Amino acid sequence: MNLPSFLWLWRIAAWSMGLSWLAFLILAVSGGWMWWRRRSHQPRPDWLRPFHYCVGATLAILVLILLAIGIIGTLGHYGSLGHSIHLYAGLAVVDLVFLSAWSAMQIQPTRPWARRLHLAINAMLLLGFIAVSVTGWAVVQKYLP
Repeated sequence: MNLPSFLWLWRIAAWSMGLSWLAFLILAVSGGWMWWRRRSHQPRPDWLRPFHYCVGATLAILVLILLAIGIIGTLGHYGSLGHSIHLYAGLAVVDLVFLSAWSAMQIQPTRPWARRLHLAINAMLLLGFIAVSVTGWAVVQKYLP
């Protein structure tokens, strides 16, 4: 790929990562609200669970955009993948996001393990987001003039 500048790509990546962090924060707050309502035996608002699912789907889309940008940008700049740990951190985050989505769909009163699994995956996802942010910052510094 012989493009004059990948700056436009990094802008999309920066916005996607920022929005991914925002979506993750909103998911944590709305998930915590659902947990609190359930623990205090209060009914949750009817819109809360669908809202949580929609924000989760948005996060999944944003992560796929970031994956595509990373692959396109790295192949375009270097001609191959695997130049830093950022690739592996990013792939782990993609896996965790979709594993989290799968575990969310398993949550039912007859499956108490699914909620615990969902929370554990999301704790690992937080660590993954931190890792991908730190390693991504180092990668972006290589591309900037």
